[in-house]
Amino acid sequence: MRILGIDPGYATIGFGLIEADRGQVHMGTYGAITTPAGLPLSRRLYQISCDMESLIGQLKPDAIAVEELFFNTNLTTGIAVAHGRGVILCTAEHCGIPLYEYTPSQVKLAVTGYGKAEKRQVMDMAKRLLKLKAIPRPDDAADALALAICHARSFTSRFPQASAVKETV
Repeated sequence: MRILGIDPGYATIGFGLIEADRGQVHMGTYGAITTPAGLPLSRRLYQISCDMESLIGQLKPDAIAVEELFFNTNLTTGIAVAHGRGVILCTAEHCGIPLYEYTPSQVKLAVTGYGKAEKRQVMDMAKRLLKLKAIPRPDDAADALALAICHARSFTSRFPQASAVKETV
């Protein structure tokens, strides 16, 4: 199964593709989509949509795993990130790819075995599980790979998992 992990945002969107087969995960590719700071938010969101559609077309994932939002202190930034996340969800739906959502705690638990692990621990475990020489950069890409690993582990386990986003009409 080809799993595309997405760490949502509006300035930097991390992505990571892995191949998962019988409990094993293998590195595909990773990187980031970026939008220029000087553009209006609407233009940045449109660029995210175009770039995501192109990325999905190139990588041809079987599933997409996206992080649910966690608002820390800056509500204004959180709202802009939520806009970017919405565009990502809409683009995945438009491309017909099943979409799964995971909380930061679910990702931490799946990757490190501890739901309150620190970011550095998650990034280090993603590096080890994918047999990489270094932690992927930018951090958003490492987070996206952790999301993909989380989906690979959750989707094949008996533990409660995120459900595919379903249309409710």
